[in-house]
Amino acid sequence: MSKRMHANQKNGPISECTAQSIQHLNPAQINSLTEAFSEWHEAAPSNFIREVRGRYWLAFLLLRFTGAKIGEVLSVDDQSQIDFQQNEITILPSRRLRRRKLARIVPVPPEVLLRVSLYRAEFPRMAGRVFAIDPGNFRREFYRRSEEANIPKELSFPNILRHTRALELIEAGVPLTTVQLLLGHISSGTTAAYLQCSETAAVEILIEKGLL
Repeated sequence: MSKRMHANQKNGPISECTAQSIQHLNPAQINSLTEAFSEWHEAAPSNFIREVRGRYWLAFLLLRFTGAKIGEVLSVDDQSQIDFQQNEITILPSRRLRRRKLARIVPVPPEVLLRVSLYRAEFPRMAGRVFAIDPGNFRREFYRRSEEANIPKELSFPNILRHTRALELIEAGVPLTTVQLLLGHISSGTTAAYLQCSETAAVEILIEKGLL
């Protein structure tokens, strides 16, 4: 039995928020999916395939750690929207929402942007279009990696990473207003729905703030 299968069986087949039906991945599942993407990338049989797979791997990491939508990530210009010194990415809203939403700056782990930098050094011709991946192609690869990671079909869609990141932030005690800014929610009620999904997180935050 693989490590991924064991982890998923141990933690149950589905991690689902029953309060607002917000589906998300549990820690074992997100680790398993990350491992599947990493192994697929590392197993590239040629330099050309490594160049192609590297873009999908990096797009996965940005989805994983920014909580951005797939369209937002696949629109990132790695030359103008990434601050490699501050470890920040500027996420632009979709064109139809630009009158209602502003660009937002999202911090990401330094190792994620280091991977982007190393990829551009290895494949310099890809600078400026690292994340310019066809959304349909990305979704297909996401489904394949999810299957390899034994993720249930109902959780095998890219936006599951947005839900997962939102709950991670809330469970870590990040204020709702900050989570709202990071995710680019127009309404605070949208962000609050995630808090309702984690009663434990709500209690912990109130205790930390001296309100219980």
